[in-house]
Amino acid sequence: MSEQQYQNEQKVVVTDIRMPFWSMVMFMVKWVFASIPALIILSIIMGIIMAIFTTLFGTLMGFHGFFQQGPTF
Repeated sequence: MSEQQYQNEQKVVVTDIRMPFWSMVMFMVKWVFASIPALIILSIIMGIIMAIFTTLFGTLMGFHGFFQQGPTF
């Protein structure tokens, strides 16, 4: 953006939004449904990261062979 365009911009402060109650409720419900795929993707990414850390540092914490043991009863 050139300096000439930057100087011609005006700043705006929003002080109020008039929106009917049920319209706002529907907006928030749609927002929740839109966030579900993002949470799924984030949980998959975090699972992969945790699997990598467990693989790399699990032997240092004493988890080596922890899951390969048979029943101990």
